[in-house]
Amino acid sequence: MDRVKKFIEDAGWPRIIIALFLLSLFVIAPFVGVRLDASVSDTLVRLGMNGVMVLAMVPMIQAGCGLNFGLPLGIIAGLLGAVTSIEIGIPGIPGIFIAMAVAIPIATVLGWAYGLLLNKVKGSEMMIATYVGFSSVAFMCIMWLVLPYKSSNMVWGYAGKGLRTTVSVEGFWHQAISDLGSFQIGKFFYVPTGMFLFFALLCLMMWVFMRTKVGTAMTTVGSNPEYARASGVNIDRMRIISVILSTVLGAIGIIVYQQSFGFIQLYMGPFYMAFPAVSAILIGGASVHKATIINVVVGTVLFQGILTMTPSVINSMIQTDMSEVIRIIVSNGMILYALTRVVKVKS
Repeated sequence: MDRVKKFIEDAGWPRIIIALFLLSLFVIAPFVGVRLDASVSDTLVRLGMNGVMVLAMVPMIQAGCGLNFGLPLGIIAGLLGAVTSIEIGIPGIPGIFIAMAVAIPIATVLGWAYGLLLNKVKGSEMMIATYVGFSSVAFMCIMWLVLPYKSSNMVWGYAGKGLRTTVSVEGFWHQAISDLGSFQIGKFFYVPTGMFLFFALLCLMMWVFMRTKVGTAMTTVGSNPEYARASGVNIDRMRIISVILSTVLGAIGIIVYQQSFGFIQLYMGPFYMAFPAVSAILIGGASVHKATIINVVVGTVLFQGILTMTPSVINSMIQTDMSEVIRIIVSNGMILYALTRVVKVKS
């Protein structure tokens, strides 16, 4: 009983209830005509697709900058890298490397400027970050029309300029990472091994980094800024490093997402992409002051699992196609729950 009580105390009732609900959906699925193998495969793919963007929350949380609602800034850097890679036209893994090589320097510069701004508004980081994310997406809606890309795979056909709303990566680097070492069992169960290994590598690098001198100083700044200042740690510098790291991970994360999804979504595509990542890490057990790799993995599995399974199971039960409506209700409901956790922790 003591072990059970300790497990419940460590995991928390909200995560246990969400996990039991997800498990019940998997149990019910075969009885309502939903293929269990396809559902599990879809959940695994979504874990790999979204995991890096959830991981991007960790540095800023650990440094005391709060949840990164400005993640679209990093996503925009990733989008710029992606469309540049398509413009150059190199397929496969080299094309992915080009996209990341372009995106990372842009994300570093944007993250540095973003960090300077957050240092000016200490205590209101999450509110300001939200407006930074929204305004950057709106600004890029203009830039996607005027940037000098010429590839026929991306520009509007009738004008010959301006990027389309959606750009396909088919024929370039669609599933270039996912298919590395991937395997399929039967017709529906697909495991994107390469995407999991890449996500695991980034998690390992983050785990190692947080145990270095800089990572420890960053954590100290987030948990006890007065002690950090007394120890000679440059608080503003640590916060800027955390914001840069988070923005770079956001840029890498969207490229991983795109190579699996098959499309680059421009204009208003990144507008709300920070909210699922924020919700996932909060549902995984993180707070606004502390986050771990376990929180990232658990939260992504729970959030994406429920987002995948609920519409399929309920559609089959009521024999009506309401998948998109149910998906919106479930995703926004979990986001609302996650944000109430932020308010509870802050109060």
